Amino acid sequence: MVTFLPSSPGRLADVPAFHRSIGGAESNVACALAAAGHTTRWVSRVGADGFGDHLVETIGAYGVDVSYVRRDPDRPTGVYFRTAGDRAGDTHEVAYYRTGSAASAMSSADVDLDAVRAGRVLHLSGITAALSSGCLDLMRELTAPRPGRPLISFDVNHRPGLWGEAYGPEVLLELARRADVVFVGEDEAEEAWDITGGPVALREALPEPDLVVVKQGAQGAVALPAVRGQSCLPQCLKGLGGTPRGDGGPPARAKPRVGEGGRDGTPPSPGCDHTPRPAATAPALQVDVVATTGAGDAFAAGFLSATLRGLPLTARLRHGHLAAAATLTAPGDLAAPPPRPLADRLAALDDPAWGRLRLGPGWTDADAEAAEEARTP
Repeated sequence: MVTFLPSSPGRLADVPAFHRSIGGAESNVACALAAAGHTTRWVSRVGADGFGDHLVETIGAYGVDVSYVRRDPDRPTGVYFRTAGDRAGDTHEVAYYRTGSAASAMSSADVDLDAVRAGRVLHLSGITAALSSGCLDLMRELTAPRPGRPLISFDVNHRPGLWGEAYGPEVLLELARRADVVFVGEDEAEEAWDITGGPVALREALPEPDLVVVKQGAQGAVALPAVRGQSCLPQCLKGLGGTPRGDGGPPARAKPRVGEGGRDGTPPSPGCDHTPRPAATAPALQVDVVATTGAGDAFAAGFLSATLRGLPLTARLRHGHLAAAATLTAPGDLAAPPPRPLADRLAALDDPAWGRLRLGPGWTDADAEAAEEARTP
């Protein structure tokens, strides 16, 4: 979509002018990964209009392959306007104009599925599933089990305003359970699925994905690998902290003890044929926030970049936080990620130094050594 950012704080009714930018969960991730040095492709549909030209040219300028973006002569490019307030606050407003947009006309019949599946990772968002029945069918096709499919990364991105009368939470849960890596906020899991038991309850509600990454806002993030074998799931989840239920009922509501899960000596249940993999945690960084929109997409891009490089789970989470910090300290939905040497240096800090790190606007422009010295007193 084309995004219009406000020229000043206030209600949409009071903002006198807007600055044109680009937005969209999947394209944000593609641009951030391309800026980080990865080969990326964005497959979508935009109108044969000036806004469509702007999107294709701008996203392509990041180094993203846009050759499989279809131009629709009959439908417009989607746009949205937003206020400057934090999305979590009462003052935040978003006005979407995407009903009948070119992107909403996507379906498995008119998308080049081979082009979509050509990469090592296929990143999808719950937002796309809300656009139309054709888009939902496409999402189900792409997440269906099949030999040789790429790693499916799915960001839940629960947006109630996009679903209308449709039952979005049920659809999002279905798609999440078909993915390999799931990104979900603890707050959105409570809003969408009434899961209040923290990361362990979420892991129990999503037993199929190889990895569930739970974002906890100012607290940080937790990555919980799969526990294989449903017969031993409740006992093994105790090794990740918390009190999961073992009766097949709803996810637990008890507050979990999230930390170095799986290292407390909790034995697998009788008959378990594996050793549970430990969870990983990474506290959030101290950031001088300029705007919050797009930070979740940047986090996913940083995490996936580290995944493609084969880094350990904790490093992946830290790279996610660093990429998010780059966007949080910039006014738009997209910001250049930190240079890889700088990100690697900061991600490798010991826990006390990581906790002291504070990042403000312009921090990604500093060279790695100077940034470390300036930001880690």
